[in-house]
Amino acid sequence: MTSPSIRLWDLYLLVVAIAMAIAVIVVDGHPPAPRIIAVGAIAGMTVLYLAAARRMILRDQESLLVAAAYLPLFALAVAVMPLATWLLFGVIPIFFMVTPLRTAIALVVAVNIIPVVLELRADPGGIAIDLVIAAISTAAGICIGVWITAMAQQSEQRAQLIAELEASRAELARLSHEAGAATERTRLAGEIHDTLAQGFTSIITLIQAVDPELRDERLALAVRTAKENLAESRAMVAALSPSALADASLPLAVRRSTARFSEESGVPCSFRITGDERALPTRAEVVLLRAAQESLTNVRRHAAAREAAVVLAYSPSSVRLVVRDDGVGFEPDSPGGFGLSGMRARATEAGGTLTIRSSAATGTTLDLEIPA
Repeated sequence: MTSPSIRLWDLYLLVVAIAMAIAVIVVDGHPPAPRIIAVGAIAGMTVLYLAAARRMILRDQESLLVAAAYLPLFALAVAVMPLATWLLFGVIPIFFMVTPLRTAIALVVAVNIIPVVLELRADPGGIAIDLVIAAISTAAGICIGVWITAMAQQSEQRAQLIAELEASRAELARLSHEAGAATERTRLAGEIHDTLAQGFTSIITLIQAVDPELRDERLALAVRTAKENLAESRAMVAALSPSALADASLPLAVRRSTARFSEESGVPCSFRITGDERALPTRAEVVLLRAAQESLTNVRRHAAAREAAVVLAYSPSSVRLVVRDDGVGFEPDSPGGFGLSGMRARATEAGGTLTIRSSAATGTTLDLEIPA
């Protein structure tokens, strides 16, 4: 129970205790001694709540001993002042807060039997009406207690759900930030490679064409400066490129991805290369590698495939990546498309085309072609 809720419960019990104490004091027809005993029993219940039950409710702890301690105090108050039966409105909810549901129900039955037993000893003739009242009180107490327990469980489940949603939102924000940062790094790496690095290479080539021996000191200085800046730009490209391409060629990086896919999913996945392998611009390598990784991830998560295949095909003017599986297929034009929108965007930025064919009968084939 939260602090605001416990304060409301404190106020409720305080009102019940004060109202009963006043009623005991002002009611007519009873000598002072029973009044004092009844008020003392009410005070004992209040102290028991403040000293033990309240702390247990706050900490969501259970104790049969604390709950059972209310029975003799209640019996004492009712024995000297039958009016104290109204204390049931304060006692019964405590049972459900500090004991399991079944134990609380048993305590409700027991506390409602106490007035019946005491009345049976005092006036056996009026036992019938007391039994009816006890039955109604027991049923009402159990219903209220079950409702309180259900509300408490529902509140706890909502709190857990809110905590999970907050954690999921934070994780989604983190992943989105990382994905955005990775995309931006990839874009910058491609821009640096395709502009600065190639520009410095062209400067070096043009100067050496004019003075192959670099006898002119100014031209030699220009070449050294261009080479230093070319090295710096390549270092920046390496730092910004995907780690899988940092120490491996594109075919090796794709091969590693297929091997990892088979190891993690248990689905056999073949990989082959056609054509003459050659170095590609960084942007093209990044787009092809990301497409292979994303496609295999989709196969693992959604396709329920028995086998898959990856082909990297080199031609004089382009490179194609083909990923096939024999899974259940999907609707390529559906919103979201298993991350295909991002794949299409990267292919378009690189001047390539992405084609997807999918059906439940034939599985899925992804065909990405990048000019390079």
